[in-house]
Amino acid sequence: MNRQNEDFIAADPVHSAKAAWAEVGKPHPHESALLHVSGEAAYTDDIPELAQTLHAALGMSQQAHARILSMDLSAVRAAAGVVAVFEAKDIPGVNDCGPILHDDPIFADGLVQYVGQPLFVVAAESHDAARRAARLARVDYETLPAILTPQAARAAQSYVLPPMQLVRGNPAEALAAAPHRVHGTLHVGGQEQFYLEGQISYAIPTEDRGMHVHCSTQHPSEMQHLVAQALGLSSHHVLVECRRMGGGFGGKESQSAIWACAAAIAAQRLQRPVKLRADRDDDMMVTGKRHGFYYEYEVGHDGDGRILAARVEMVSNAGYSADLSGPVATRAVCHFDNAYYLSDVDIRAFSGKTHTQSNTAFRGFGGPQGAIAIEYAIDDIARKLGRDALDVRRLNFYGTADDGNAAGRNRTPYGQELDDNVIWPLVRQLEEDSAYRSRREAVARFNAGSPILKKGLALTPVKFGISFNLPHLNQAGALVHVYADGSVLVNHGATEMGQGVNTKVAQVVAHALGIALADVRCTATDTSKVANTSATAASTGSDLNGKAAQDAALQIRARLAEVAAKHFGVPADAIEFADGRAGPRSPISGAAGAPASALPTALPFAKLAMMAYMARVQLWSDGYYATPGLHWDNATMTGHPFYYFSYGAAVSEVVIDTLTGEWKCLRADVLYDAGRSLNPAIDIGQVEGGFIQGMGWLTTEELCWNKDGKLTTHAPSTYKIPAISDCPPDFRVALFDNSNVADSIHRSKAAGEPPLLLPFSVFFAIRDAIAAAGGADSPLPPLRAPATPEAILDAIDAIKAAGR
Repeated sequence: MNRQNEDFIAADPVHSAKAAWAEVGKPHPHESALLHVSGEAAYTDDIPELAQTLHAALGMSQQAHARILSMDLSAVRAAAGVVAVFEAKDIPGVNDCGPILHDDPIFADGLVQYVGQPLFVVAAESHDAARRAARLARVDYETLPAILTPQAARAAQSYVLPPMQLVRGNPAEALAAAPHRVHGTLHVGGQEQFYLEGQISYAIPTEDRGMHVHCSTQHPSEMQHLVAQALGLSSHHVLVECRRMGGGFGGKESQSAIWACAAAIAAQRLQRPVKLRADRDDDMMVTGKRHGFYYEYEVGHDGDGRILAARVEMVSNAGYSADLSGPVATRAVCHFDNAYYLSDVDIRAFSGKTHTQSNTAFRGFGGPQGAIAIEYAIDDIARKLGRDALDVRRLNFYGTADDGNAAGRNRTPYGQELDDNVIWPLVRQLEEDSAYRSRREAVARFNAGSPILKKGLALTPVKFGISFNLPHLNQAGALVHVYADGSVLVNHGATEMGQGVNTKVAQVVAHALGIALADVRCTATDTSKVANTSATAASTGSDLNGKAAQDAALQIRARLAEVAAKHFGVPADAIEFADGRAGPRSPISGAAGAPASALPTALPFAKLAMMAYMARVQLWSDGYYATPGLHWDNATMTGHPFYYFSYGAAVSEVVIDTLTGEWKCLRADVLYDAGRSLNPAIDIGQVEGGFIQGMGWLTTEELCWNKDGKLTTHAPSTYKIPAISDCPPDFRVALFDNSNVADSIHRSKAAGEPPLLLPFSVFFAIRDAIAAAGGADSPLPPLRAPATPEAILDAIDAIKAAGR
């Protein structure tokens, strides 16, 4: 980056209270908002089908763990409309679509490991014909024993990866010496991503063995690699394109591969376009979910509630293959501390192999599963001591140098020092704004006079690390084109799934060039434009791709400044770009020069672009960004894995019916640290959506498998995501006034994953209400997640039985 561009960033007007013009930091609408509400937004299934397009469906296993003795597909091939059927032996390349390990076959070959595992793909003249035919296969199995829970996997020492352990200090001695201890178990279930647009790929053969795959995916580059591998080709033969997704939430990071590969295999073999669109039931039966976790914990503390030592064993339900379970477990380990300093700690994580769908990424990626365990233990400590849980939480917060609380209490168990801790002022502000203390008293008064309905209240904090745990993934590229008419086209490596990354990246480019957002347009993510991209995940989409696009835009801006400087007869660093014009910086904006009345009229950006074109100045550029300062040692579980942390906190008030287990969140107050938000409207929307999605995970969304290993909650009729009626009628969301200490894009912070941890407050408010049902001397409520009415009633029965 040249000196002029460095000066631009240092003097970025969005950081100035006197800024008269900026395109970042404004609540612009989502770039596709009008297209969404008018039905004009094009998704993969909306692409006009080419002539001779076929439709595909997967044939799936009906057993959880079995050897395939024989598979008769004659009835499938003979079914009406069927053109061809392909199984493992028909794959021209490698029968694998695992993102890390090679343990995830495209089609099962001799062994099935979960109900719903793909066995073959049918290509037919219609979607309905393909689905009907896929059910006609006759498969003979030799049934094998199946493991269906993380507890059973732990007992059988059944893992998809070696266990991992992080130890700091001497936790065994510290636990033994602690004057008080709490211990227990906890089970937290998984969660279906339930994206509105299901899994879909449309594969089109092109010349010279090429394959063009339109795919609803968060990771086009990985799909490119896996499709090429399955077809026995090189990556340059395969183009993967994604204009937008109707939601992803991690479920389309690695698990879009089976659909892309199966469609491409059929398309290559038949030399005809093939579309594979999953029915909702098939989608849920085939794909992995958020990892469910089982915990055994023990925490030592003093008489005030300060944690002296902690030990936890976390066993995830990884499913039948590794998929992304290793990185998920790593992030769970790195988030067990949440916002709390733990001096002596022993954290162990096991990726349990079960005969269920291979679980995968989901918003938070192990972070929520790690953090909820320490929150549960702190809630135990507070109840045991008879203290308000907020006071115990605050007692254990990481320290900060500003308030004198550091004293060595600002280093994480994995060795990263916190230099951006704002949890103290953020929680203080939320406590005051939400009237937490007076509402706590009001809840107690209500419960004293209400024998059936009980209220609960909880405030929980969030500290969430931002970056991929694998350092090499923290890179991005972008292309920016300025056309002679002044309009701008941007292509970058992130995928748009409704989260607004295209809007934010376009704002960054518009701001860098001093033009209106309306003059910038982002195009579909395309592996032939930006190569070797990372997944749009880990809340890094805007951080990485915004920086890359800014780099490209500033290179063009520097060239245009030279053209304008020559025109005005001033140095290039005196040229200012703002409000769609470029010209010598005025004294008002802080630069020396003639009085404003004597300055030449600034050039419209479009006119300057044409002047540059006529002068044969390059008007396009590539940009690149790699997050600095990251390192991680997987062997010792130490390093500096995160560029910065996002913080937040939430207060939730609930009421439960102790006779039915029904509950309602009456009010939620949320304060979230988005740094210098690139787009407050989009960020607040992300916080609201993350809160409700996390609330669903912890309360209503229960995944159930029967004794034979079949998922029985595989449709919206049986799997309950939150509806509008589940949202708190009083929902207050605000952004905390803060600037990122890290050099993120315009000092903003991510808002994708961290908000999902905010509804911990709902879960612990429900637990608070359950405790009220047991009276003043109630034992610790054994509440599992999701806290369905059945789980609530079980917890109430348990505390009442223990109190007898």
